[in-house]
Amino acid sequence: MKIKKSKILKLALFATGLSGIVAEYIQSTLATYFLGDSIFQWTMILSTMLFAMGVGSRISARFTTQILEKFLWAEFALSLLTSCAALVTYVAMGYSNYVAVFIYGFALLIGLLIGMEIPLVTRINEENEELRTNIAGVMEYDYYGSLLGGIFFVFVGLPYLGLTYTPFVLGATNLTVALFLLWKTKNSIATKHLKAFYVATPMLILLLVFLGINAEKIVLHGEQKRYGDKVVFSEQTRYQKITITQYKEHYWLYLNGSKQLCTFDEWLYHEPLVHPAMQLTQTPKSVLILGAGDGCAIKEVAKYPEVEKITLVDIDPEMTTIGKTNPIFIKMNDSSYYNPKLKVINQDAFQFLEQNNTFYDVIILDFPDPKSIDLNRVYTKEFYKLCSNVLRPNGIIITQAVSPYYTSRAFRSIEKTVSAAGFNVLPIHNHVYSFGEWGWIIGSKQLSSSDMQNILTKSSFRTDIPVKWINQESMQLMTSFGKDLFISDTIEVNTVHNPVLYRYYLDGNWAKFL
Repeated sequence: MKIKKSKILKLALFATGLSGIVAEYIQSTLATYFLGDSIFQWTMILSTMLFAMGVGSRISARFTTQILEKFLWAEFALSLLTSCAALVTYVAMGYSNYVAVFIYGFALLIGLLIGMEIPLVTRINEENEELRTNIAGVMEYDYYGSLLGGIFFVFVGLPYLGLTYTPFVLGATNLTVALFLLWKTKNSIATKHLKAFYVATPMLILLLVFLGINAEKIVLHGEQKRYGDKVVFSEQTRYQKITITQYKEHYWLYLNGSKQLCTFDEWLYHEPLVHPAMQLTQTPKSVLILGAGDGCAIKEVAKYPEVEKITLVDIDPEMTTIGKTNPIFIKMNDSSYYNPKLKVINQDAFQFLEQNNTFYDVIILDFPDPKSIDLNRVYTKEFYKLCSNVLRPNGIIITQAVSPYYTSRAFRSIEKTVSAAGFNVLPIHNHVYSFGEWGWIIGSKQLSSSDMQNILTKSSFRTDIPVKWINQESMQLMTSFGKDLFISDTIEVNTVHNPVLYRYYLDGNWAKFL
């Protein structure tokens, strides 16, 4: 009996280790999505939970009686908290500007319970094993559970269940093990606690089943309150949260809560992104597009009959699937994903460039804003050098470069970084109704900055290319800037080892207007 009880206790800690580490990852992911700056949020969430575990361990030392009962109650509470934390956070984001309080609050509470459980199990199990094997065995099973939890989160939880249903797997795991332990040890539990468990168990199961069945509706309700406009599509992928909202006949795309485009004026963004670079290239036969899973950049490139090959590289296969199959995007990108010249590759852009040996005439970079250290990576000198390696000598590169008004330092840092990678650069900008003033940086190996500006402003734009807005006259405005609002000499080049860009971005005023 002693051996069986010891095994059950260690199984409980295995489940605790699994659910605990996944709960930490879920809270860290939520913090990244809703608060930004992934490195900061992951570091602080994990540190907060580890601190709370220490506090929980200290609190457990005050328990001197009915240790088994307290451990079971902690398991019940952990089942409830791990299941509900993400749902409560999604609802909170629609009603409160202080969603960080909920995210970090749950991190503290979950950490406290996890910290209490390990020493409690060690004390319960001391009658079954001597100290050295007791402590080693308890910690061993907890760590094994943590490894399995990490594997589950990366390969199953986040890509297939998302942040909506993964928490319920954790809650069910904890509760199942707790109920098994309760069944095996019921003769050792005080009568009043046993009756309380019999009452709490069906109530907890019914609550979790109800929340699990209605999880999508609850998340949708929170998102609806957050965005204001009607949410018509919401999907959590392995890489990002994709949301589409509707107001009257127009649609907005959001990635991780940040606005990406609107059907009302997407051409005011995508025409400057594509056509200046294409007009500067004498023979744009092969075009590489990095990012831009919505398909609008493909649509603009495909307007040039001399283009023979278009390669789109986007890390998220769900985003490219939406661009290809969602009726909203099919209409917006003019069914561009069905163009026979197009090849779609779902791969990290950095890795693709490192492994690629094909050369291109035009490279178009359309990534989300560099608001985190992960996105900062595709705006670095090293990344632009990789682009240079696969760009033909007379080729052109263009990158979206955030707002020259709301994030001036970030804009100038991208300009300096592209230049530091060996390109002559020409900054351009345009007013996009949905975003305000927006900017791009054009780079060339052969043409000087003045040459590029002269070609764009003095040569006639091709009349055989159907566009909604951009023309030669517009280039006069797009290539003209007023005085900078700061001394640009203080701006640094963005590199992998000195990631200054995302800090420039976060220090800007753009986030206030999202």
